[in-house]
Amino acid sequence: MTITNHEAAELNSALEKKCPAVLAMLSERGKNIYFPKKGILSQSADAKGKKINATLGTAVEDDGTPMRLGPVSELVSLPPEQVFPYAPSFGHPPLRTKWRELIYSKNPGLNGIEISQPVVTCALTHGLSVCGYLFADPGTEIILPDIFWDNYSLIFENGYGAALKTWNFFNNGAIDTEALKKIISADKHKKKVVLLNFPNNPTGYTPTHDEANTICRILADSAEKGNAITVILDDAYIGLEYEPGIITESLFARLSHAHENILAVKLDGITKEDYAWGFRVGFITFGNKAADKTAYSALENKAGGAVRGTISNAPLISQSLILKAFTHSEYSRIKKEKYAILKKRYDTVRETLARETAYKQYFTALPFNSGYFMCVTLKNGIDGEKVRKILLDEYDCGVINMAGVIRVAYSAIGDKSIGPLFKNLYEACKKAE
Repeated sequence: MTITNHEAAELNSALEKKCPAVLAMLSERGKNIYFPKKGILSQSADAKGKKINATLGTAVEDDGTPMRLGPVSELVSLPPEQVFPYAPSFGHPPLRTKWRELIYSKNPGLNGIEISQPVVTCALTHGLSVCGYLFADPGTEIILPDIFWDNYSLIFENGYGAALKTWNFFNNGAIDTEALKKIISADKHKKKVVLLNFPNNPTGYTPTHDEANTICRILADSAEKGNAITVILDDAYIGLEYEPGIITESLFARLSHAHENILAVKLDGITKEDYAWGFRVGFITFGNKAADKTAYSALENKAGGAVRGTISNAPLISQSLILKAFTHSEYSRIKKEKYAILKKRYDTVRETLARETAYKQYFTALPFNSGYFMCVTLKNGIDGEKVRKILLDEYDCGVINMAGVIRVAYSAIGDKSIGPLFKNLYEACKKAE
């Protein structure tokens, strides 16, 4: 595909000068995307603050405030200008700045490391789609563990024609890093896309420090051999780690400055971190050892262009609400309280499985130590779909069946329901055997 737009060409040139490996990682669509600096957006920006401004694609009251319906505005205490207008395609500027500060505070390994300014996405699913837009051509192989969130298939395979290429996730109760090394080494493509999701959905597993070091070393060794590696980090559940000895910061902290040939792409947001699922606010942030502010600006403009060209922008009201929440005096304390509730449910799952040894006759837990979920594998060839339906029809219980792996979302049930759930699962397995 030929680059036909001069603004896209300028962004590509900025990347090529400072970090050519990153330019090579872009898909053809990614190389062609740009955020339009001219046209309607720039002309509207030029007119901002003018006494008479007839450029906006919104309606205003006679007093110049955003036009709004009383039954809607009376439900929100924020000023109308923080609720009803469009947000910029890059996101609400104060929120972008605040989220960047939070990334540094949550990831001390980034101390002294330059990263991009986050671009707001309509939560993580949209962020993943932006990654597909920027880095996946038809046929691009995306390397990820063999136990993964099924929406990845819809996003990357159906949406962008990419192919998911999996490696064995667990071996003897730990991450099978040898399987990762083998698939990275066997992949003959110079351009590689790796997708990592920790804490993992569906297993609820986060690497130990040794596992994290090994994963990063495998990727850095491959980059040292001249491969251009895009590492997409789905950090939806970051901050929900429940055991000592596991990493509590994103692998972004290590990979963003691991090698010039590695581009770390951090996808995170308020969905799980701040218990605001319906707000649909996420972020995409870039890290590369060779990148400077100019190169990061080019990547931000490409991500912003992808947002502009698909959804235009994420909701302003959601961005304003969470930004206001960050300044609340009780924000940190209340967030710790919610963490403690999930940690208690996690502990109850652990205690239940340790106490009820008879359950091992029919199912065993996959490694888990964090997040919202845990999984069990069924024994004796038991049909997971049959078990799921028995639970629904006879025990008034719902779980997710994933080809012989049952996912339990203990985040979604009260602590007192955990024991009965696993007892019901045990009884359903007996009936399904």
